[in-house]
Amino acid sequence: MPETREQTARKMSRVRASGSKIECALGRALWKAGIRYRKQYPINGTPDFAIVSMRVAVFCDSNFWHGYRWGARFKTAFKKNRNFWINKIEANRRRDRRINRQLRAAGWTVIRFWERQIRDAEQECVSEVMRTINASRSG
Repeated sequence: MPETREQTARKMSRVRASGSKIECALGRALWKAGIRYRKQYPINGTPDFAIVSMRVAVFCDSNFWHGYRWGARFKTAFKKNRNFWINKIEANRRRDRRINRQLRAAGWTVIRFWERQIRDAEQECVSEVMRTINASRSG
C-alpha cells in the first residue's frame, strides 16, 4: 500500500542534517586513521568534517538529496510531487556548486563523497583525505 502524504512528510522530517550513518562511518574511519577534524565547522556550507589547519572541508552527500547520477532518467522515477522533488534536488545541487566555489575562493580545498562511495569504499575515501592533507602540507 502506498504511503499517505502524512506518512511521507513524517519520514522526510526525520532525515538528519548531521549524524547520519554515512557521516558517522566516515568520521570513525578518519579518526582511526589519525585524522583529527572538527564536525559541522561554521563556515559556508557547514562541512561535515573540517581539517581546519589544512583548510580541508569534507562533505558526505547522500545519493537521494544531492542527486547522484542526476539526469532525465532519474527524474522520471518520481511518481508523486514530481515537480517539488525535481526542484528540491536541483536546488540542492546548485547550492553544492555555489558552496564549493565560495570555499575554494576562501582558500579551502573541498572534498565531496557520495553515500555509495563511503559505503562501498570507505578506506579509499580516507586515503583521498590523507592525500589532500599531505598535498596541503607540501605546498
